[in-house]
Amino acid sequence: MLVIGVGNPDRGDDAIGPLLLERLRADLQADARTGRVELLDAYQLQPEHALELRGRRRSIIVDAAASGPAPFSVAQVSPDPALDITTHSLSPPALAAVYQRLFAMAPALNVLAVRGERFGLGEPLSIAGARNLAAALDWLRLSLRLLRPQDPAVGRQGGRADDRARGQG
Repeated sequence: MLVIGVGNPDRGDDAIGPLLLERLRADLQADARTGRVELLDAYQLQPEHALELRGRRRSIIVDAAASGPAPFSVAQVSPDPALDITTHSLSPPALAAVYQRLFAMAPALNVLAVRGERFGLGEPLSIAGARNLAAALDWLRLSLRLLRPQDPAVGRQGGRADDRARGQG
C-alpha cells in the first residue's frame, strides 16, 4: 500500500497531508510490519507519481480540502479520460488517467480529503484543521489494521470503517 501526503507545510491547513504522514510514520516505525505500507510526501501530484502506483493493491492520496464535508471524506478515484494532461501538477483523476494510459488499467486509488480552513502562507494549522487531521489519522490507522491478513476481524469490520468514512458510523 502507498499513502501519498500532498500539501505545502508552509500554507496553514495545506500541511494536513504531510503532517498526517509524519504522525503515521511514527506509528509505522513502532510496527514490525512496516514493509506493508510506503509513505510518500509530495507538494503536488505529478505525472511521475503514476509510476509509484504500479503494483499496489491500494493507494491513498491524503490532501487538505477547502470545501466538502468535515472532518474528511474518502472517495475512489476514477481516471478522467477527457483530461488533456499538459502540466506538471495533476488532480487525482488526472493522475489516474496517466496511470491508465501507461498501464492500460485504472489504479486502485482513493483520496482522503481532510477539511481545512486556513491556507495562507505562513499560517499555522488551524484548530479545526488539527481536529480533522486527528479524525482522518484515526480512520487511516483503522484502515491499515484492516489490511493485515492475520487479523481475524478483517471481514467483519470492513463495512464499518467505510461507514465511518462517510460519517455514518
